[in-house]
Amino acid sequence: MRFGLFIPQGWRFDLVGIEPADHWRVMSSLAQAADAGPWESLWVYDHFHTTPVPSSEATHEAWTLMAAFAASTERIRLGQMCTCMGYRNPAYLAKVAATVDAVSGGRAEMGIGGGWYEHEWRAYGYGFPPIAERLGRLREGVEIMHQAWTTGSATLAGKYYDVDGAIVQPLPLQPGGVPLWIAGGGEKVTLRIAAQYAAYTNFAGSPEEFAHKSEVLRGHCDALGRDFDAITRSSNFNTIVAATEAEVDDRVRAVVERLRPFVGDDRAAAIERDYRGSLAVGTPEQIAERLAERQRAGLGYAIHYFPEAAYDRSGIELFAREVVPALS
Repeated sequence: MRFGLFIPQGWRFDLVGIEPADHWRVMSSLAQAADAGPWESLWVYDHFHTTPVPSSEATHEAWTLMAAFAASTERIRLGQMCTCMGYRNPAYLAKVAATVDAVSGGRAEMGIGGGWYEHEWRAYGYGFPPIAERLGRLREGVEIMHQAWTTGSATLAGKYYDVDGAIVQPLPLQPGGVPLWIAGGGEKVTLRIAAQYAAYTNFAGSPEEFAHKSEVLRGHCDALGRDFDAITRSSNFNTIVAATEAEVDDRVRAVVERLRPFVGDDRAAAIERDYRGSLAVGTPEQIAERLAERQRAGLGYAIHYFPEAAYDRSGIELFAREVVPALS
């Protein structure tokens, strides 16, 4: 199994209490530590407002961070989970990603999806089109990026996007372009787009749901003549790890209490339930056992979000020391 690490950027209230002038120091220091560790990739979210409730707390922009991490790290790959197609013109986005790939020496990833956070869509003036349109934009945008990265230009007279000879030079350094991670488990559209274009998928769910979506993806691959095994399946995991169950419990409580003033009691209770139900909350032995089971079901890549990361790296260090070697 391969491993990625989310860098806190504020979206999940994970920089609260830290002065804005210190945010980049915290983020870049974590990125450099990950660069020196066993992690294959680092990740940020592509959102503009905090979740689960919008607030005035900081949320740093994803592709700006991609460029900054490209210049300040040396080895680790750089991804977003996931870029919202509706927030940027896809030809422009292809140009941005190609530049990040050049700056990083060929380490960019493109996590891409249809988008879902209605509040920030409307707040930034994008409206909030129905899911069919958002997925239609995803389909056309991925085609534009694929053209741009393989031929150096893109032309598409689509229903949602109209580009005519958009030049993207130089090409990304990676042969075939920046690898596409198609995020989402929609069975009729999203997984079909993944079967056609993706190097990676990203979806979660129970073991039964994961197995079912994997078979749906396989069916789309068969219909398109694509090798199912050429696509790596990934999932994201909320991760809190400690040496004992008692310490895990204490850490979960501390995370939730940090969030409570910003999200309220009801949301805090829901977040706590979500954390306690995560496969990656527990002792190293418990987490390794659960992830090994998912690995046997076909999971090839696990991307981990540590809510404590900006305040306490000991959980990241324990995971890297004991869980990663057990599964790599």
